[in-house]
Amino acid sequence: MHALLVFAAGLIAGGINAIAGGGSLVSFPTLIWLGVPPILANATNAVALWPGTLASVWGYRRELRGVDRRVYALIVPSVIGSMTGALLLYRTTPVVFDRLVPILILFATCLFLAQESLQSRFSLSTAHAKRSHWLSWTMLFQLAVAVYGGYFGGGMGILMLATLSLMGHSDIHRMNGLKSVLAASINGVAATYFSIAGIIIWSDALIMALGAVVGGVGGAVAARYVGRTAVRRIVIVTGFGMALSLTLRL
Repeated sequence: MHALLVFAAGLIAGGINAIAGGGSLVSFPTLIWLGVPPILANATNAVALWPGTLASVWGYRRELRGVDRRVYALIVPSVIGSMTGALLLYRTTPVVFDRLVPILILFATCLFLAQESLQSRFSLSTAHAKRSHWLSWTMLFQLAVAVYGGYFGGGMGILMLATLSLMGHSDIHRMNGLKSVLAASINGVAATYFSIAGIIIWSDALIMALGAVVGGVGGAVAARYVGRTAVRRIVIVTGFGMALSLTLRL
């Protein structure tokens, strides 16, 4: 039963991450409920969901063709921020950061909700020069997101969708593909550090990883059939739901 619950949590989390982000808020609490200590659960969850994120990248390979190559510059702050966040998790207590999580997710969801009006106001989709200008600011924002991702990661996908939104992207499927690429960088660095630090329960990580891979591929395929508008609504509802659930948990 333990293994079945861990697999199911990975399956659901992988699917949610592929469509909207926020899968950690299913898989992480499941590990806690099964008796895994919080720090070990966090590290195990990060390692387990990484293969699912890679599967999502493969699932969105069609949407990633022809993407603006400058977007991949966000991998640099993703790697640096993730290592910083992983170090903070290992060496500090999560109390203060936990209190910031609902605020960050709520802010990112509202930002994503206002994407179209922001693009209209600043002409982000059409101005090449402004696109370059926003790239510099979004790299700083992505650095902060990556620190958070390496430290905890719940809702990280919502924050990255907000980052891509500010860069002028509007195709939710392409944004999900790019988000998966960046998440793979963040989770990969954090997972490597947690492995070296020896704070992973591998029996749970491997089972959850299998579920996350199946969910990651299935979520990417399902997102195309659900439709762009429906996926955007899922992103927004997921964001507000996560912010509320984390606030109530404090």
